[in-house]
Amino acid sequence: MLPFHRVAADDFAAVNQRILDQLHSDVPLVENIGHYLVEAGGKRLRPLLVLLCARAAGYRGQNHIDLATIIEFIHTATLLHDDVVDTSERRRGRLTANAKWGNAPAVLVGDFLYSRAFQMMVALKDMDIMAVLSDTTNTIAEGEVQQLVNAGDPQVSEENYLTVIHKKTGALFEAACETAAVLAGCSPDERTALKLYGRHLGLAFQLVDDALDYRGNPEELGKNVGDDLAEGKPTLPLIYTMANGTTEQAALVREAIEQRSDQRLTEIVTAIEDCGALDYTMERARAAVGEAKDQLTFLPEGEQKTALQQLASFAVERTV
Repeated sequence: MLPFHRVAADDFAAVNQRILDQLHSDVPLVENIGHYLVEAGGKRLRPLLVLLCARAAGYRGQNHIDLATIIEFIHTATLLHDDVVDTSERRRGRLTANAKWGNAPAVLVGDFLYSRAFQMMVALKDMDIMAVLSDTTNTIAEGEVQQLVNAGDPQVSEENYLTVIHKKTGALFEAACETAAVLAGCSPDERTALKLYGRHLGLAFQLVDDALDYRGNPEELGKNVGDDLAEGKPTLPLIYTMANGTTEQAALVREAIEQRSDQRLTEIVTAIEDCGALDYTMERARAAVGEAKDQLTFLPEGEQKTALQQLASFAVERTV
């Protein structure tokens, strides 16, 4: 358990139990896949953000447990659908649900998790939270479609890429923090600050993920290095190399994206490193972390605020 998890240990345990309780279904396959996903673990950062932001902003009730569970269900549903779209076979070091059970069960259990999340939202009886999360799920879906359109296209700009990762990743980080602020009764300015903290944090995490795709250890990452390349995804390290590398380096990357091939992965990793693309990606991530931390000044000093700062630092210090 990381330091920022320990601060919310009791609440985190309550969320884990709530997740298990809410996975109940009369259809055994739903429970089997649901429990398989839960057992895979993961950092559970999005529900953690709900817990930390709510408590840091002074919330003393218990609805943050359900809200954190809702956020985790939405996230897990997106992962199930992502893995089908990307035909992924490994996540967190294990077979994906689609690799183990097939595409149809994975998609349908993703739908179950989405609908269960909305059932839980209704039970909260807060239209403000409902509005944020319904907009967020729509935004995530748009991001997924745009990423699908971008696949195999070496002409994707840095601006286009940043828009996609905001929609795919940043939006749910943002929603976790903003809905926690709603729950805590924050002022409009405080709500905006926590929302922006989540947005910048989500950006940083995705940028680092994209760098680790070419620098990370497959055993630690739980997936293969170069997966993005094999899927034809023009991420920032590749976009930067095409724009700033030598003619040969740019052509190498462009061809790999068009062919959705990682056959020349070793050469491409060398090109990315030599032209400074990974350093640039990490610089952008560190800048996003700085902007995230700047949003926390209104919070009173305490262990939750410290944990939120530590979580932001972790985004760029991690190797997984």
